[in-house]
Amino acid sequence: MLSWLDRLPWIWLLLPAAWLAIAPITPEPHLVEKLRLLVQGALVRPLDIFDLAMHATPMLLVALKLWRQWRTRRP
Repeated sequence: MLSWLDRLPWIWLLLPAAWLAIAPITPEPHLVEKLRLLVQGALVRPLDIFDLAMHATPMLLVALKLWRQWRTRRP
């Protein structure tokens, strides 16, 4: 089911993950802002929830690819 992720080159995951993690740089990255709102319990607007999903998805894909590679290389 996730074989497409195994075939996807790392660069195509790492570039968007890094970019969306820090974008926009000023005044505060969206990911940091949305995670702060989530921790405070103030993440209620649908646009904020979508923004968190958009900025976090590439990093979740990187983590999933790492986990899949670690799992297949374990003895």
